[in-house]
Amino acid sequence: METVVIALGGNALTIGGKLADAPTQLRIIDNTANEVADIIGQGYKVVMTHGNGPQVGGIVVQNEASSQIVPAMPFDVCGAMSQGMLGYHMIQGLQRAGRLKNIAISPVAVVTQVRVDPEDPKFKNPSKPIGAFFTEEEAKQLTEEKGYTMKEDAGRGWRRVVASPLPLEIIELKPIRDLIEAGHTVIAVGGGGVPVYRDHDGDLVGTAAVIDKDLASERLAQDLDADIFMMLTAVEKCYINFNKPDQKALDRLTPAEAREYIAQGQFAAGSMLPKVEAAIRFVEGRPGRKCIITTPEKSVAALAGQAGTIIEA
Repeated sequence: METVVIALGGNALTIGGKLADAPTQLRIIDNTANEVADIIGQGYKVVMTHGNGPQVGGIVVQNEASSQIVPAMPFDVCGAMSQGMLGYHMIQGLQRAGRLKNIAISPVAVVTQVRVDPEDPKFKNPSKPIGAFFTEEEAKQLTEEKGYTMKEDAGRGWRRVVASPLPLEIIELKPIRDLIEAGHTVIAVGGGGVPVYRDHDGDLVGTAAVIDKDLASERLAQDLDADIFMMLTAVEKCYINFNKPDQKALDRLTPAEAREYIAQGQFAAGSMLPKVEAAIRFVEGRPGRKCIITTPEKSVAALAGQAGTIIEA
């Protein structure tokens, strides 16, 4: 049985970049769960990860808005909250899809910590978008009122950005492996994992950041020696000259071609760039591996080579 790590983007869990309420969020996840159930039904061993950029941003806003009533939780705890919320919804979606399709699926979600370097230079250069999209005027107001760092996000609007250190170690790797071997569909490394570092005593301490979900998912795929790494996002394929008159979809890419496009600045930081970087790392990690970038709706077709952007060495 081939192992597929499927990374679901946080923006793919929204409607037009706007945060959904709980019933709508579950309906969105149901659509992806139906596709994933078909992949499981084909005999693949599936591990799922997910983004949390929009969702953790919303949780932080809720904490700040109610801080006069109940104590606000720190950023790393908000990340863990988002893992629990989205993991719960994904479990329900997979259980329902399995029942409707008569496919045996036993999903389990693992709140996952991921070790980072507290001296990572990315802490000094926030780049990871979180929360909802805003107009430029709204972004300026948030900067003035709350001190947020706001950046334009791939032509889609302005968003708050936070530090995004590189993932070094998945703390819960062994229990994740054990669960996979026991036949479970594991949901892990949500939102890139809760970023932690080791203090002088060797204890894990949370830190305020959002690890890029695609890089953390690739770390997990490498550690699990997966055969296929699939990143599901809001667009069907990678594009060059994105949102321009000469926009061009990319059906297949080699690592060399991907690096050339990166050098040209074709992929937006905090959006498609980390996906392409993660794809390069994964396919070069072992011969015969394949990486796919597409939408949740096209995932089954992309696995058959009929949709999405496929990256192979």
